[in-house]
Amino acid sequence: QVQLVESGGKLVQPGGSLRLSCAASGIDFSGNSMGWYRQYPGKARELVAAIHTGGSVYSEPSVRGRFFISRDNAQQMVHLQMNNVQLKDTAVYYCNIIQWTALVPLTNSWGRGTQVTVSS
Repeated sequence: QVQLVESGGKLVQPGGSLRLSCAASGIDFSGNSMGWYRQYPGKARELVAAIHTGGSVYSEPSVRGRFFISRDNAQQMVHLQMNNVQLKDTAVYYCNIIQWTALVPLTNSWGRGTQVTVSS
């Protein structure tokens, strides 16, 4: 059974930094691409960043150069380093396994997410 547990969200000031973490279990972690999504109230989840099994990364244009995804296969974790956060980054953040070529989630087993709030 896939289990994804996100953590690290907090209240942060504009321009600040934080690091999100996702612990995965019940999957062949090293054999799967992973992604970070965010969801605004009343909106669908949207992909923010993704990392391939081989280490290649993708990031959505609005976060490019500010957010950096990484993975630790030994710990079965994927991280999202968020720098220079902006008000528009306020959302609930989730991780999931993704299908790399289409950049779509491979499972409906979403975790509870972690809330990021950017406010002065």
